[in-house]
Amino acid sequence: MASESNAPLPEGYEVEGYRIVKKISSGGFSIVYLARDEFDRPVAIKEYLPSSLALRRHGELVPTIVDSNLPTFRIGLKCFFEEGRALARILHPNVVRVVNFFRANETVYMVMLYEQGRTLQEQILKYRDRGERKLLGERFIRLVFTQVMNGLREVHTNKLLHLDLKPANLYLRRDASPILLDFGAARQTLSADTGKLFPMYTPGFAAPELYEKHALLGPWTDIYGIGASIFASMSGHAPQPADARLVNDKMTAKIRELSHSYSKELLGVVEWCLQLDVLERPQSVFSLQKALLDRVPTEQKRSLVDKARERLRKLRPGGSGPNESARASTISLYTRQGR
Repeated sequence: MASESNAPLPEGYEVEGYRIVKKISSGGFSIVYLARDEFDRPVAIKEYLPSSLALRRHGELVPTIVDSNLPTFRIGLKCFFEEGRALARILHPNVVRVVNFFRANETVYMVMLYEQGRTLQEQILKYRDRGERKLLGERFIRLVFTQVMNGLREVHTNKLLHLDLKPANLYLRRDASPILLDFGAARQTLSADTGKLFPMYTPGFAAPELYEKHALLGPWTDIYGIGASIFASMSGHAPQPADARLVNDKMTAKIRELSHSYSKELLGVVEWCLQLDVLERPQSVFSLQKALLDRVPTEQKRSLVDKARERLRKLRPGGSGPNESARASTISLYTRQGR
């Protein structure tokens, strides 16, 4: 069963008032669809359907689950549902907005606002495929990840962890403001409680403690993913996997290779995030965010403020939109550092 792919829901199928338009993506844990609500507004719907536990064939709506997998499937379903309920309480411009969650077809669905844009991974590949030596600029990286950490702080405040931070899960709207997507907490709960879906991490972006079944996870675990994502934004590829680093760590040398394109201050932040020992990493997103803002080369500080203000003027001239407060907060932070 684990080797087969699950068939998506058919286009045009309606469930709980939502009409499926098409499949957007699928993985070992879920399928994501573009759908439309009763007012014909686009939404993204994520369906809990781990392929290692359940199989849905073409023409079917309800997956087949063998008896031996049923307890594990139900644990994951409960975690997925609870995660959706927790995310629905978070109203932050840099966290995916969950607007509904429901049970149907003997599984669970999470309904999210649909945003126009692309993932950070797609942005990285776009520049890498052009053969450019330098991928994303330092000012862009600092502005994007400052906002990513704004959202992550809110997530941690609500007693949640992301546990799957990587460029593919950082979505950039058309105005380049980022959104945290595809939380991995439910998957990690499954792997920790049952072992059937272990491992469930992304090599290179996963902290070393995610390779262990009963390790203590916390904000420091997500911080490793932040550092790994910044490194990927600069280099065009994932860092060396944590298990390989424990045998022969090459990351210090790889980070130094980027010194021709990025400041020593930014590279120092990345190296701090990617420490293998959890106690040597930043212990909170606030401390990491402060370091990212503090360690700005003098010649860049004023240009960062000017760039942020220019972008804000272009985005919403004379107006105040739903993301305005977050952008204003970012500008304020840079202004304080640039005085």
